Parts: sequence; structure tokens; C-alpha cells
Amino acid sequence: MQLVGKKEQIAPYAGEVRPRGARGRAGVVLAALLVAACGTACGSSGPDAAGGAAGHGAKAAPGLAGPAGVQARKAAEAARLRQAEQARIAAAKRWGLAKTPLLAPAAPKVKPEITFRKGFEVEDGDDLPPIFTTVPTKDRVVFLTIDDGAEKDPEFLRMMSELKIPYTAFLSDYLVRSDYGYFKKMQDLGVTLNNHTLNHRYLPALSYEKQRQEICGQQDTIEKQFGKRPEVFRPPYGNYNEDTLRAAKSCGIKYAPLWNAEAFTDHMEWREWDRDLHPGDIILTHFRGREDWKGTMPDMIRQVMKTVTDKGYAVAKLEDYL
Repeated sequence: MQLVGKKEQIAPYAGEVRPRGARGRAGVVLAALLVAACGTACGSSGPDAAGGAAGHGAKAAPGLAGPAGVQARKAAEAARLRQAEQARIAAAKRWGLAKTPLLAPAAPKVKPEITFRKGFEVEDGDDLPPIFTTVPTKDRVVFLTIDDGAEKDPEFLRMMSELKIPYTAFLSDYLVRSDYGYFKKMQDLGVTLNNHTLNHRYLPALSYEKQRQEICGQQDTIEKQFGKRPEVFRPPYGNYNEDTLRAAKSCGIKYAPLWNAEAFTDHMEWREWDRDLHPGDIILTHFRGREDWKGTMPDMIRQVMKTVTDKGYAVAKLEDYL
């Protein structure tokens, strides 16, 4: 590892039934509770459930605007959360994780201010994309980032989707172009695809114009193949100079994160003297398989998640904090 410087909808009743007396009213409220509590868990929040009966002139269930409706929605949400957690526990066992990953908190409404890490600044770098290894936050979260794109393991996509572990990809086109479809599937699963240059060159050895070709060229490629121009860039090997950041800014880049720890299939490597994780740390790993590692990408995830979970951290999505 080379381092530098240090809604929910309630289905309406089908038909218009007007109950008589207290028993009738109680029955309506009970029915409303049952319908709402079923909610998403019963698959009744789709277009047919939400609009089918209403389209035939039925009125909304009585009482749903009052306390009973609030209570019903809370019950439905609690049921949904229980089901989601049970699914996560089952997925963790299925994929051989020692513990179920912890859940990250909601994304902060106010994003932290990202600045250069001390010792990583460049001259005249005040308006340039900042280099940082840790996001300033008190949340017990870390961020998983994966570089390059050599290994295209379908088991990895399934694993991360089932476990609901967020991560960010930094792609180099010379490795990705053999199978753009793999990374499109990744994007469809909610992963942000970011810039790691066209050819993974050692940028400080290149002129400003050649660095700009590497960075802007990858911006163009990612936009063409995946429909969105990145705002986040990682320099290959973690090496950069002022020209790198000037070129990145001219290509539309706003942030240039490095990392504070690196994950392999059998161990972790650390930047800090205490060899530990800290709130907001960025973890680096790579799209690699048995040709480069003593294991697979799912093996690497088992290793890194054991470390992260044992230390009491959850994995959050980096872009939620930028």
C-alpha cells in the first residue's frame, strides 16, 4: 500500500359498508388496524392495492386519520423493521459472517465540513478538492471503498446486496472496460461509481495536461457507460501533486479521499500508530481474487466485517457524508 504524506399507503375498503352501533364502529377500526399493520409486509402497498378499490369508488377506511391510524402505521413500520433485521441475521449466517453487521445511523442532515488532512495539503490548495483519510464525524461508522475493477465476482455482488453493506467503487477503465455490465449491475444495486483514472498511472510523473486526460477521460467514460459524472476521485496509489488536484477540479471533482486502513483477505493494514479504527475512517480494498490474494472477495468481506463489527462500528455510505 503506497501512502502519501501523511410512504406507506393503506389499501381502502372494497365497497362502502356503513356499520351500525358501537360494534360496527369497533369492527371498522379493527379492520383498519389489520390492513395497515399488514402494509408493506403483506405486499399491499403496490399500485393494485393502493388504487384498485379506490378506482371503483370506495372510500378510505374510517379512523385512519386519527390516533388509530397513527398506531397502525407504527405497528406496520415495526413489523417491517423486524422482518428486515431477521433477513439481515439470516444473510449473515448464510455468508459465514461471525456476527451480524451493525446498522449505520441515518445520513446526517448537516454534512460535515471536509478539509485537507494535516500534512496532505498542497500549495494554493484552498479551492481544490481536499485530500482526506477520515470523515469528521462522531458517528461510530467507517466507510468501505473498493478500487480498480480487475475482479468481477458475481458472488460478491450477491453477498453485498443480501447483507445490505454499503460501499463505494473507484474504477479504472483499463480494468473495467472488459465487462461494463458487471459494474452497471453494481450501480443498479445502489453503489456509487467514482473516478480512479483511465489507466491507473502514477500521476505526479505526468504533466498537468496528461493528468487531466487521465481524470477527465475517466469522467467522460463513466458518464457514457453509467450515465452520471462522478464528483469523487481517488488518485492511483494515493499519490498526487497540485497539478493532480487542479486537473481533478477542472473535470468536476469535488473530493479526493484516500484511506486510513486497508483490508485484505487475512489481515488489515493501518495508517495510524494505534493500529485501530476511528469514527469516520475510510477503508481501502480492491477488486481482486485468488490470482492476487489467498482467497476471494467474499473472504475479504468476512475479514473486514469481523474487524469492523468487533470494534463496534457500522459501515456507512461515504456519499451520505459528503
